[in-house]
Amino acid sequence: MNQAVNPDTQAIVVDEVFPHAPAVIWKALTSGDLVGRWLMAPKGFEPVPGSHFTFQTTPAGAWDGTIHCEVLEVVPQERLSYAWKGGHEGNDGYGSKLETVVTFTLSRTGTGTRLRLVHAGFVLPKNDTAYRSMSEGWKKVVRKLDIVAAEEASQTRH
Repeated sequence: MNQAVNPDTQAIVVDEVFPHAPAVIWKALTSGDLVGRWLMAPKGFEPVPGSHFTFQTTPAGAWDGTIHCEVLEVVPQERLSYAWKGGHEGNDGYGSKLETVVTFTLSRTGTGTRLRLVHAGFVLPKNDTAYRSMSEGWKKVVRKLDIVAAEEASQTRH
């Protein structure tokens, strides 16, 4: 289900190296309980292609705040990708219709794991508000992911 890259779309890219093994980062990305600690609590999440789940965020106008997701690709300890759709046609700014894809790619480094997050498909100017706020938001989320992964790593060592 690869979408052709539209020249009017933008992607958010966050590229970080963590001092944790790929297995630890993978667990933080694919365990619903852990995802809830660094992003939002997913409802119905299973790391299985074709499975559907939702996140709940602040409603706006005609949009109830539900982000509808579908797992697109799962390559254990390497790649996780899901569709991220929300918003409403009638909304401008926050809550405008959004049809995007989030992809996490992991690669082992000498000291841990490189995580490359790409949130692609923001249509500009319609999705400007989401693009700007999520550009900052994903950076914070990735820092939280590091904290959750560190806690998990320390628990598995004991």
